[in-house]
Amino acid sequence: MQALLALALLALPGSDTEPAQPTSEFRPLFDGESLAGWWGCGTENPRVWSALPQEELAAKRHGSLADIHAHWSVEEGELVNDGSGLYLTTVEDVGDFELLLEYRTVAGADSGIYLRGIPQVQIWDTTEAGGKWNIGADKGSGGLWNNSAGAAGKDPSVLADKPFGEWNHFRVVMVGERVTVWLNDRRVVDHARMENYFERERPIPARGPIQLQTHGGEIRWRNIYLRDIASEEANAILRAEGVEVEGRREGFESIFNGSDLSGWAGPTDGYEVLDGSVGCRSGHGGTIYFEREYSDFEAELEIKLPPGGNNGLAIRYPGQGDTAYVGMCELQVLDNTSPRYAGLDARQYHASVYGQVAAERGYQRPVGEWNHQRVSVVGSTITVELNGSRILHADIATVSELMYPIERFSGRDRTSGFFGLAGHNDPVRFRNLSVREL
Repeated sequence: MQALLALALLALPGSDTEPAQPTSEFRPLFDGESLAGWWGCGTENPRVWSALPQEELAAKRHGSLADIHAHWSVEEGELVNDGSGLYLTTVEDVGDFELLLEYRTVAGADSGIYLRGIPQVQIWDTTEAGGKWNIGADKGSGGLWNNSAGAAGKDPSVLADKPFGEWNHFRVVMVGERVTVWLNDRRVVDHARMENYFERERPIPARGPIQLQTHGGEIRWRNIYLRDIASEEANAILRAEGVEVEGRREGFESIFNGSDLSGWAGPTDGYEVLDGSVGCRSGHGGTIYFEREYSDFEAELEIKLPPGGNNGLAIRYPGQGDTAYVGMCELQVLDNTSPRYAGLDARQYHASVYGQVAAERGYQRPVGEWNHQRVSVVGSTITVELNGSRILHADIATVSELMYPIERFSGRDRTSGFFGLAGHNDPVRFRNLSVREL
């Protein structure tokens, strides 16, 4: 995060009257003169409207413009909303990003920033006269207000709002569902998972628009810039923040030294180490495992899939046999985009508990790029976070509808075992593997 922090310091305004001067990596979302590139949308599930046929989506966008022009205007390089109407929404969808913007509001106003169409980074009238201390306005703006009560990030860590009449500046970094927010140079949300307001049990879409929500009073926006975060930087952010329990990373142990397979057992001669990563030799496979048994644990690793790549993670593996059945499970590692796998059962795609529980799809990076994955195993509950988005969370002890008779999954009640790689003859690569016992 240090490189990002240094970059942001260059980007933030020096005073209330000086405009932000972001680096060349940022692009403006607002041209300072018009509403080009924006349309109007309310608090609507982006998965629903984005799935409309192209003609219907175009008609929805066009039909929103009358409302937008009735309530939004541009004055001297500032976006102005009168406190009513639809929310200004980018035509462009974004994935992982860094967002910079400034806003100025009035007493009684209530606003926010929707990230990939999901509410929201909250903006309050933080005064007692605003009448919303009972729902958290006294804590300040910048929190992920639609997170569940008590969830990380719901409330900002400090009150950083400026008085009415002054410009506030936000910096938001979003990787997967992980959001960090700075308000007026103070970090108010730290790498918190943003919940999907519309579908609590599903992850936030991997791509979506930025929306400027507003109601209850005039709000002005200016200097709105966005920088895309590429996969290597995104993975570095996720590694830096780590796999945390109560905000701590202590206790993680690297289980692969990047040079050889010291400490690993199984058919290691079927694997090779190249450029700090390990993978199957062409045409070879089998399950290799780190020589320490784990009960409850968290694992962190990176995965690079070739076209059509197929592999797996062995969870509580006994040291022999097919981990999908004799271990607690195999977490599938698969190129979900390959045509050869188009007809699979949903429980066979990437990060699924093979044959038992399906993971969400649509969160892999393009084939050939490194994916960051986190796995938590606590009792019979498995959680997988891929590239910062939680795509699987299931108590497999409660799952009864399986691909095969339950007797075939003889090891799924195992309470301890080895962590390993279940190779299937494809050159899938793994690096930066570490495990923490819980």
